[in-house]
Amino acid sequence: MAEDDSYESMLCVKPEVHVYRIPPRASNRGYRAADWKLDEPAWSGRMKITAKGKLACIKLEDKNTGELFAQAPVEQYPGCVVESVTDSSRYFVIRIEDGNGRHAFIGLGFADRGDSFDFNVALQDHFKWVKQEGELAKQEASESTAPKLDLRFKEGQTIKISIGQNIKKKDAGGAKARPMGMGLLPPPPGVKVGGVIPPPVGEQTVSAEQTNTASLLDFGSPGPAAPPSADVWGDFTSAGSNSSKDAVKSGWVQFS
Repeated sequence: MAEDDSYESMLCVKPEVHVYRIPPRASNRGYRAADWKLDEPAWSGRMKITAKGKLACIKLEDKNTGELFAQAPVEQYPGCVVESVTDSSRYFVIRIEDGNGRHAFIGLGFADRGDSFDFNVALQDHFKWVKQEGELAKQEASESTAPKLDLRFKEGQTIKISIGQNIKKKDAGGAKARPMGMGLLPPPPGVKVGGVIPPPVGEQTVSAEQTNTASLLDFGSPGPAAPPSADVWGDFTSAGSNSSKDAVKSGWVQFS
């Protein structure tokens, strides 16, 4: 869509501004608001800043009827259309046009310092957006003219993917030796876990029961051991009977 047919947006509105007649600038040092008759403005009314595409426009209108008093098209900011004075932040010099190629310079003043700040920021934000849009358009134009990278396969071109080899290498590299738990050393060779050394092969083992029985029956006598069928307690019985007889002979009373 062309800029003339684009939507017109509102950037800033101030209900009260003052217009002053300004003397010609005598030197290049800039305008001074103190040289104007600030207590006698030439006109007072409402100010609007509109934007249509990249172009901004300052419009001075009657606050009651809305009739246009003057307008100043702004193509860039800062620039020659809007210029700040050297001695105040509430006053500016703007160049107005009548649409027939004629223009004039007038003084524009705000009653409040915050209104002049909003006026300045509205113009700055608009032309910052215009600059960003221009840079984006240049970037898109450069990308469209640059040769595109062709990633398609050529005729007869193939690609080989080795999936199985990669998996085997990963499994081989991931295997790790399991560390011994609790920091214990392995037992020496020949020792059974539990602390008991097994007997040599070929030797007969004697049970604990037989060993205890043999020690009880061994009184150191040279005679042959009693046969297995004999009563193992016979010696104790005979010994008891003899001892009782000896006690009677010696005069001891035997209690039964």
